[in-house]
Amino acid sequence: MSAEQVSGLCEQLVKAVTVIMDPASTQRYRLEALKFCEEFKEKCPICVPCGLKLAEKTQTAIVRHFGLQILEHVVKYRWNNMPRLEKVYLKNNVMGLISSGTQSILEEESHIKDVLSRIVVEMIKREWPQHWPDMLKELDTLSKQGETQTELVMFILLRLAEDVVTFQTLPTQRRRDIQQTLTQNMEKIFSFLLTALQQNVNKYRLMVGAPQEQEVLTSPQKTDLAQEPKAQANCRVGIAALNTLAGYIDWVALRHITADNCKLLEMLCLLLNEPELQVGAAECLLIAVSRKGKLEDRKPLMVLFGDVAMHCILSAAQTADGEGLVEKHYVFLKRLCQVLCALGSQLCALLGSDCNVETPANFGKYLESFLAFTTHPSQFLRSSTQIPWGALFRHEVLSRDPLLLAVVPKYLRACMTNLVKVGFPSKADSPSCEYSRFDFDSDEDFNAFFNSFRAQQGEVIRMACRLDPLTGFQMAGEWLKYQLTAPVDTGPTNSKTGEGLCSIFSPSFVQWDAMTFFSESVISQMFRTMDKDEIPVNDGIDLLQLVLNFETKDPLILSCVLTNVSALFPFVTYRPEYLPQVLSKLFASVTFEVVEESKAPRTRAVKNVRRHACSSIIKMCRDYPQLVLPNFEMLYNHVKQLLSNELLLTQMEKCALMEALVLISNQFKDYERQKAFLEELMAPVAGLWLSPEMQRVLSDPEAFISYVGADIKNADPVLEDPSGLNRSRISFCVYTILGVVKRARWPAATEEAKAGGFFLGYLPSGTPMYRNPCTEQVLKLFDNLLALIRTHNNLYTPEMVARLGDTFAKALDMLEVEKNAILGLPQPLLDLYDSPVYKTVLERMQGFFCTLYDNCFHILGNAGPSMQQDFYTVEGLATQLLSSAFNNLNNIPDYRLRPMLRVFVKPLVLSCPAEYYETLVCPVLGPLFTYLHMRLSQKWQVINQRNMLCEDDAADDNPESQEMLEEQLVRMLTREVMDLATVCCVSKKGVEQNTTAAVDGDDDEAMATEVTPPANAELTELGKCLMKQEDVCTAVLITAYTSLSWKDTLSCQRTTTQLCWPLLKQVLPGNLLPDAVSWFFTSVLKGLQVHGQHDGCMAALVHLAFQIYEALRPRYGELKAVMEQIPDIQLDSLEQFDSKLLNPTLQKVADKRRKDHFKRLISGCIGKPIGEQFRKEVHIRNLPSLFKKVKPSLETDVLENEDGEGFNVLFEP
Repeated sequence: MSAEQVSGLCEQLVKAVTVIMDPASTQRYRLEALKFCEEFKEKCPICVPCGLKLAEKTQTAIVRHFGLQILEHVVKYRWNNMPRLEKVYLKNNVMGLISSGTQSILEEESHIKDVLSRIVVEMIKREWPQHWPDMLKELDTLSKQGETQTELVMFILLRLAEDVVTFQTLPTQRRRDIQQTLTQNMEKIFSFLLTALQQNVNKYRLMVGAPQEQEVLTSPQKTDLAQEPKAQANCRVGIAALNTLAGYIDWVALRHITADNCKLLEMLCLLLNEPELQVGAAECLLIAVSRKGKLEDRKPLMVLFGDVAMHCILSAAQTADGEGLVEKHYVFLKRLCQVLCALGSQLCALLGSDCNVETPANFGKYLESFLAFTTHPSQFLRSSTQIPWGALFRHEVLSRDPLLLAVVPKYLRACMTNLVKVGFPSKADSPSCEYSRFDFDSDEDFNAFFNSFRAQQGEVIRMACRLDPLTGFQMAGEWLKYQLTAPVDTGPTNSKTGEGLCSIFSPSFVQWDAMTFFSESVISQMFRTMDKDEIPVNDGIDLLQLVLNFETKDPLILSCVLTNVSALFPFVTYRPEYLPQVLSKLFASVTFEVVEESKAPRTRAVKNVRRHACSSIIKMCRDYPQLVLPNFEMLYNHVKQLLSNELLLTQMEKCALMEALVLISNQFKDYERQKAFLEELMAPVAGLWLSPEMQRVLSDPEAFISYVGADIKNADPVLEDPSGLNRSRISFCVYTILGVVKRARWPAATEEAKAGGFFLGYLPSGTPMYRNPCTEQVLKLFDNLLALIRTHNNLYTPEMVARLGDTFAKALDMLEVEKNAILGLPQPLLDLYDSPVYKTVLERMQGFFCTLYDNCFHILGNAGPSMQQDFYTVEGLATQLLSSAFNNLNNIPDYRLRPMLRVFVKPLVLSCPAEYYETLVCPVLGPLFTYLHMRLSQKWQVINQRNMLCEDDAADDNPESQEMLEEQLVRMLTREVMDLATVCCVSKKGVEQNTTAAVDGDDDEAMATEVTPPANAELTELGKCLMKQEDVCTAVLITAYTSLSWKDTLSCQRTTTQLCWPLLKQVLPGNLLPDAVSWFFTSVLKGLQVHGQHDGCMAALVHLAFQIYEALRPRYGELKAVMEQIPDIQLDSLEQFDSKLLNPTLQKVADKRRKDHFKRLISGCIGKPIGEQFRKEVHIRNLPSLFKKVKPSLETDVLENEDGEGFNVLFEP
């Protein structure tokens, strides 16, 4: 290797790097240059001298960076094959570069410093401590040369801690060696970091402050120009020291942080007032104060409640806040706020434990400062303080502290401001707006944040009111009275609902909204906390009267008024004579219009008021039925009067009022009386529903389309559509049936049920049987309901879709709102309240079909729990359901099938008594699961093929958003199906989690790594019954195992942990075909191929594969053949695993070790994230063990391995 060779190659490399980095290069040139550089790094034998030459100070920064990258590449990928002398040569030269090969600290580029520190860390990871025992001494010596070297040493120490402890990017044994050696040397490392920090900060302060001591100077000038660079260099080292400390404070033993009377914490507190260093200091302080661990070890952290620390924190906060909104100061304020929050958490943990910690003397000062953050204009800072406030108010010792009790009214007063929704980043109507522009990208973003912040405040307000309920109630009363008398200020944004009305941004509405939330939180807590006789009934009734007498034509304000009526309603239980007034107020709001007799479509704000009034009436009848019962006749007459005018209410509103009546009728506790009442109530519905015309319409798709007006060819979408009344009649009937089925019930107490004539006796299983007074009425209407469902399903056949009119061609599509919700697109805020509910006749038609479909299935889902044995014994029920609800499923879109499974099939199965499994559930679920498996397999096949095709081949008429929507719907349907299978088959523990939210759950859940399935995941009785039916058993098993390789992590993880093993375990005793066993096992391995990149899924699937192999390998040799096909499997290791498994006499290895061995065997089929699939492997060899005695034989191996160098130290200092 001659110098000319090196120079020649270097010249070529410099040219290549220049071409790569030059924006003007053509793509071809750039690729050629890139290829040349990569091949050089991979193959050239003289990389080290070339790299060192390119890294010389005389080269440009880009070339030097490339030179250092070459050296890093050599250390990472060639180190194991390098001769000893070359390693020493490289290491000495790299240390030489740190010593004298870089520009000064202020001039050197940060990416050069970064790559240089990376090279040293890569060498440390391979050789320290065994072959390079003096590494720390060498770094210490380097740091004595000056600021430039000290900063680089800090970078090396930080990078080392990150790689070894934080990211753990090296093999276990190496990691353990390095971490243990770091821990042994931690006192030296900490002492080095603290000394460097202290010395550089002192020098920096001296220089910055020097001129100020010479009082001769007239102007208080800062550092003189000669000193400026020196001061900046010291400051830079200080920042580096703080960053490095932050990398260690998180994991070192707490004693290092609290050593020397908490010298480190004291220094950090003092640095909070040093503008250049304060953010780094606050970061370190936050990490220290947030430490978990033994309470005894955390006790010294209480020093931060001392005078000095408190003074530093508070003065720093005041200074930062006083300098206006500058991003740097704001970031610092956030850190300080987090420090105070963490301090509060430590105090709550230590006080009241066995650690003998007293309430700090400065607790009052702490609360005041914390309150200052709660009243800061930044909504983000306000929200950060909520969780600690909650912890303080809940704490058994602190909640009784007079200082805290004195802060409660101040906290509540602050909440009255904080609940007001202001601070939208796009506006300028509050000091908060400016801060929000730093914290939120858009108004929607802020809105989502504020809603969760408000909910959190509600929790904490309730906790505060436990400590002082009356104060909260008085504040709520004052605020309510103030709002009732304050003039309305609509602000600049006018509502489209009408002139002079509020929009959701109007000053008056945001105040009303906040006040309503506050009073709701406070009053509900007061009734829970105070004794009955202490409650201020007179004050409450006075407030209620003021609210009832308040009149407004503003829908948004009226909605708040109704909430206040509901919040104050518990006072009526003390004074029932006020009930008629409350009812009158609510009924007046049910028919609320901004302009009477207006023909314009109602806006959402108006609809919300009417709906709000209806639900308030329902809630009142549900929660206080005994109170309302004496006024039943008055309530009934009110409702009759409203129902007599067909156009006055929407169908939903009519039904809501009828539901309220049914709820009260449950209090008759007399079967015959309630039955007669329900018959009378439903008479109009029965008359309409059973009329010959309606029967014809409900059972013939063509007649149905025509009746609801969906076949009109050229209707003007703006004009009122002529068939609106027909649609509303169908809706009214369906809504009413649903309301009655949902609400009519027998008395909860068996004695009352027996006395009232509801009790029928017991089922063979011992479950009591009751009769529902609505059964007779509902079953009379049942045939037509099934006819409607069958007809509705048949609307999706191509022939029927073709019959829809031009205007209504998309009448069966999803509503835009639903699409946006599935795609996760935010709704524009104002639109929600100001737009009409349906903008066009098409939207109205879509809404009709969607609601009708959902409600029909809600009726079927509620029929079982409601009518019990009377429903389950309907003759031929299974056949009737199969020919109606499950008719024409092939054409039914995913967005319709999903709610059907959720609101009908799942409740039907869950509420069905075991006596009817054979006659009803199995005949329905068998064909259903077989069909669902076929459907989902086809859907996923389409998705996988679509992903494999190039984008160019994609059809233009299917835009990306449509594809995303379809794919997301398939995912949601998959989750729904797997959820249904789990609910049917696996013990009811999982049922509680199976809410809608869980099914549409966030994908983040799939990242959880907790995998071992619940040990008691046994099959339910229904599960066992289903598994006895061969067709159902096959369908469920195949669906469960096929779903493991569908691209939905959430579904895969749930199915793996909850469903797969219990199902397979059930069929193990039978004679499974070898092909079937191989297929189950292969399905799990395929799942690993698809989902192996997600830790949670990977762990669950490995566990399942391990369970299957262990249980079935002794009976089925075919499983070994499957294992042998896994890429890169080590066959001798497989033999070893098998022999242990098949030889029962051998002592069993621990479960974890067996599983780890198995995981290594199948690692070839575990999918990797795309970022790792093409990554070059880095191999770091283990060094001779530090802590075990080495056997002599091993020593000779090591001697041979190491080119004859044995344990000689590799790097002499």
